[in-house]
Amino acid sequence: MGLKWTDSREIAIELAERYPDVDPQYVNFPDLHQWICQLDEFDDDPQHSGEKILEAIQMMWMEEAE
Repeated sequence: MGLKWTDSREIAIELAERYPDVDPQYVNFPDLHQWICQLDEFDDDPQHSGEKILEAIQMMWMEEAE
């Protein structure tokens, strides 16, 4: 079973592992959206995201990076 947009913590963990040298605070939403859609485990409709979802994932990623 793949990752969905609602799996913000799991997506954040995957992003932190895939982009260890990136400071998530400075990632813009278009790039974040693209990176999420490119994750091997991601299995959801790319059109079903929004600013609130991307912001939640970015916040989780920032927590993981600490």
